[in-house]
Parts: sequence; C-alpha cells; structure tokens
Amino acid sequence: MPKVYSGDLTRLFDISGKKAVIIGGAGGFGKAIAEGYAANGCSVLISSRKEAALKAAVNEIKAVAAPGVVVKYFACDASKEADIMACRDFAVSPNGLGGCDILVCAQGFNKKMWSWEIDTAVWQDMLNTNITSVMFACKYFGNWMKENNLEEGMAKPDPAAYEAGKATPGQGYGKIITFGSVRSIRAVGNGGNGNVPYNTTKGAVEMMTKAFASDLRPNIQVNSLGPTITYTPMMVGLLPPDEKVRDGIAAALPAMRIGREIDMVGPAIFLASAASDFITGSTIYPDGGLTAVG
Repeated sequence: MPKVYSGDLTRLFDISGKKAVIIGGAGGFGKAIAEGYAANGCSVLISSRKEAALKAAVNEIKAVAAPGVVVKYFACDASKEADIMACRDFAVSPNGLGGCDILVCAQGFNKKMWSWEIDTAVWQDMLNTNITSVMFACKYFGNWMKENNLEEGMAKPDPAAYEAGKATPGQGYGKIITFGSVRSIRAVGNGGNGNVPYNTTKGAVEMMTKAFASDLRPNIQVNSLGPTITYTPMMVGLLPPDEKVRDGIAAALPAMRIGREIDMVGPAIFLASAASDFITGSTIYPDGGLTAVG
C-alpha cells in the first residue's frame, strides 16, 4: 500500500519483512536478486525447472540472508498454467512464505539465430518461456495480490464475480518486476544481429508490463528491468570468446564494462520498495548507458 516517508531513507527503501517470489531464481539475475532481497530482510521463494539448481541456490541464499529470513524453493515449468498455479498456491501457503508482496519474473533464454535460419521449435519454446510464462505469473500472482493483500478500508472482492472471471473491486497491494531488455527498443544491441526471436519476446514483455500495470491498478505497481549484455550463465555462452572482442563491446558503453548480475539488485530493491510507489508501467534500463548513445 502506498505510503509517504520523509527524511528516512532506511524506511523508504525498506523491504524487510516482505515476501518475494522469484521465477527463474536458480541462477543469473533471479538468484542475484534473491540474494539481495534476503540479505535485506525479505523472505524469498525461488522457482525454476531445475530442482538440483534450486537446492544449491537456496543454500547460497541462506548463507547471506538476514536473521529470520525464510528461503524456500518450488520446482515448476512456469510456461505451464497448472505449474504456475501450483507455485502460487505453495508460495502463499503456510508451508511456503504465507503470502506474496513481490513477484520477480526473471525467467527467459536466448538462442542466437539469423532470420533465415529461425527454427520453429526454438521460436515456440522462446515464446512460451519468455512471454507466456511471464503472463501466467503476472496473472495468477497479480490477481492473488489484488484479492488478498488488503488493508483496512480497502474494497473487498466479490467472490461470485471473481469465480465468473469478471473484474473485481479488490484493491490489494504488491510489486511485480519483469525482465525486458535493451532489445525491447533496439533491434541491434551490443551483441550484434541474429536475435529476431529474442528481440520479439522482450518487446512483448515490455508492452505486457504496461498492460498489467494498467489492469492491476491502483495499488500494484508493475515495472520492468531492461539490462544490456551481462555476464550471466545465459549470456556467457553467447558472448564472443575472444577477450579483445569483449573489450570492444565494453568500450561501446559509457560505463566501459560489460554488466554483472549484481547490477540488477539495486534497481530490483528500488522497484520492490515504497520508493517506487508512484512508478508503474515503466522500464528501467540498467544498461551501462547503451540506450543513451545509440
């Protein structure tokens, strides 16, 4: 619920006591954000298709978590509707986090393909993973927030209307963070061409973020992070192996370096905190200045 704080930055950016679900939290940006949240007092549930990776990530997150923070995991395929519903039900149950204040959709993958060699199966898989799974997560967690994160004086939902699929007056609060990319707005990033499928999905995520922000008004803020080329498990396999070529990529950025996973943590804390209560439907580009120069 929006609150105004004056002269107390510790409260303005405070996420302690909150409960966050991070889809794609076993590695990359998702895991880095989970560690950042847990270190600052926010309980987290991470989700991914890979249970072994989730178990390992949970141990690493617990190692940096503040006292009293709960760290859980739930293995599922977020592109399957039944799976994401099961993830939501577990997350908000007493066995999970007991609720959800923050949703981070950090799932996604890229496979570089020139336009004349686009593989239909890979295209469909990318649509399912990068777009459909984000829609399912925002739909089911967003609706749960709207119906359940209620404070005194907030309008309560009409169960009959909810079951019928109609809009309800539920005014619950929450924060949703999706992951777009500089490729949402640039056909060619500093990773070159050959990204028609990936660019398409990230452009869709940016518009989806705006649409969910409008639908889930007034107390749920939905925003996106749009990173540039970054050292993540996914990107390492796509980066040129030649260090001189990588240095050239870095030199094109005002920041003069390739991004790191930790570069997403500060923006993700901001978008999860009261400091961003008047920001919704927006994209922040932690891109080392790429969008400023091209």
